[in-house]
Amino acid sequence: MQISRSMHGSLSDNEIMLEVKNGDLEKMAQLFKRHQRALYGFLYHMTRHRESSEDMVQNVFYRILKYRHTFSGNGEFTSWMYYLALNVLKDNYKKNKQISKQSDISSYSEKIGDSNLTDERFQKEQEVNLLYDAMKNLSIADREILVLSQFQKLKYQEIARIINTSEGAVKVRVHRAFKQLKTLYLKTVTYGM
Repeated sequence: MQISRSMHGSLSDNEIMLEVKNGDLEKMAQLFKRHQRALYGFLYHMTRHRESSEDMVQNVFYRILKYRHTFSGNGEFTSWMYYLALNVLKDNYKKNKQISKQSDISSYSEKIGDSNLTDERFQKEQEVNLLYDAMKNLSIADREILVLSQFQKLKYQEIARIINTSEGAVKVRVHRAFKQLKTLYLKTVTYGM
């Protein structure tokens, strides 16, 4: 197995994780610093809930430590991390069968009351909210695959490793999820679902 170093000579994610696996737990801080923001973005795009996304990031890194013995170093660290994140997300969905819209509604109401909010910016925010409303109507699996491919910018090959399927299957699922999202978005815009 060949592990590459970054352009700056620092350790790769896999090298750091292998050191963590071998007992150097202080190296976890480097992985956290490198990936917590992207991981938070993924979880927030899935839930649209700030506090639970922050909690889930902590839970993912806890699981990275807990299951460090299972990291082989054969694939990308980020694939393994997102695999753990998907499991944390699924556990969160089970725990909270319904995600409360209360925090979204209150933050949206605050924005409406903000006199500095221009019409154009307000329009864009409305469109984004409509898109997220449409995304909430997708299956969890479709939402996950869209967020991983579009928001996290992961390659199909990496997504295939995360969800344990073929690259071709990922391409088909992304295409179908986009098609479904477009239909749901148009319904949301037209009928205010």
